[in-house]
Amino acid sequence: MRMSASRKSFIAFNYIFLALLSLLCLFPLIHMLALSFSSGAAAAAGKVGLWPVEFTTAAYKNIMNKPQYLTAFGVSVQRLALGTLIGMVLTIITAYPLSKENRSFQFRTVYAWFFVFTILFGGGLVPWFMTIRQLGLMDSIWALVLPGAVSVFNVILLLNFYRGLPKELDESARMDGAGHFRTLWSIIVPLSKPALATVGLFTMVLHWNSWFDGLILMNRPEHYPLQSFLQTIVIQRDMRFIGADDVELLKQISDRTSSAAQIFVASVPILLVYPFLQRFFIKGIVMGSVKE
Repeated sequence: MRMSASRKSFIAFNYIFLALLSLLCLFPLIHMLALSFSSGAAAAAGKVGLWPVEFTTAAYKNIMNKPQYLTAFGVSVQRLALGTLIGMVLTIITAYPLSKENRSFQFRTVYAWFFVFTILFGGGLVPWFMTIRQLGLMDSIWALVLPGAVSVFNVILLLNFYRGLPKELDESARMDGAGHFRTLWSIIVPLSKPALATVGLFTMVLHWNSWFDGLILMNRPEHYPLQSFLQTIVIQRDMRFIGADDVELLKQISDRTSSAAQIFVASVPILLVYPFLQRFFIKGIVMGSVKE
């Protein structure tokens, strides 16, 4: 069936419009990249557009050429690995029973509302901090991983995806003698790749971008994750991380160039992971959205 001229024009207009919209979304990132490679004087004078002015890598040297940076990067990688693994396992085994009907899982609604309640109401920062301290998690990697291990949003996303799967799969597995754990890990999880990729990406971004909990839960600077470390040297300019050799370097940069460098250094790992998960992302978030 041949398309009419008006239909072809409409499709061409959509492609052009979406391409221009995509370029508009890229312009701020390109501008920030140009800022990060420009001198502090050029950035302060507003001379930087989409291309670096007075090209320099001083902003990156300021945050990367020190042992504390590598240590903080290692802490973030450790947090990302542990946090994603523990978060995904707990989210999967929490969402699976909540996706069942009330006749299969008694008091399912009560448990579901228990989780929803935590979205609407929270104890606040002080009780949260006191709980972590009383559990003996302070100044350890577990203080960054365990308190936020289960995201209720991810649980809701995943349980709705499970509810969209054919119920005959579960019934046939039970008839063959498979228990709940065998059914979950052998049948349900392999069929849930789009939703799991979406939840996994959300979990990784959450752990990689978190900085506030590192500042208040870590007593020693060498235990800071990367985002907390960058926040201290770029935003607060903590003098504990600035040596005599850095004084001359700081004259070549400004807050704008340092912030731009911070954004890109912190974004690179997620930007590398996202292309591999993007093909699952849209399908997972749509199929796992709240259903009537």
